[in-house]
Amino acid sequence: MALVPCQVLRVAILLSYCSILCNYKAIEMPSHQTYGGSWKFLTFIDLVIQAVFFGICVLTDLSSLLTRGSGNQEQERQLKKLISLRDWMLAVLAFPVGVHTTVLPFILIEMRTSHHQYPSRSSGLTAICTFSVGYILWVCWVHHVTGMWVYPFLEHIGPGARIIFFGSTTILMNFLYLLGEVLNNYIWDTQRSMEEEKEKPKLE
Repeated sequence: MALVPCQVLRVAILLSYCSILCNYKAIEMPSHQTYGGSWKFLTFIDLVIQAVFFGICVLTDLSSLLTRGSGNQEQERQLKKLISLRDWMLAVLAFPVGVHTTVLPFILIEMRTSHHQYPSRSSGLTAICTFSVGYILWVCWVHHVTGMWVYPFLEHIGPGARIIFFGSTTILMNFLYLLGEVLNNYIWDTQRSMEEEKEKPKLE
């Protein structure tokens, strides 16, 4: 039995993200007061993604406890939808976006404590590409409105270099999605192998 039940751990992680977000918004930085506010920065967007993801995890845990043994098919159907949403968020947003910050340990703990079903590779990569391109367009729009780049180094490179940079980041996000898929499969294939090994009858 785990020293800290995974359900309690998820609640603690969710509360920590809520606290970080509140403190982040309380910091008065000039860049937070300009067009787009905190939403210009991928770090802030990632914090929101992680808070929403772990909020869904906690909600899934609560729904699972309430549904267990009830025999209510509608509740079970809703629980399956929640689990699907949780797994989709981990695969497409929480892991690929979270890798670039210090939230990665929390995501790895979540991957280790609960099995997550990844979407089909084509739909998963389409979703992560949509997110990446959407954020790039948002960064370009902020520059169009304000005349300033969200990330100052973009000011010092030419248009061609920016295109290469944006294309490279999109490719990187696709790679991180595939890394998450491989890691998730490795963790649970290893776990399954260990369980099967335990179930084998011991030779006398």
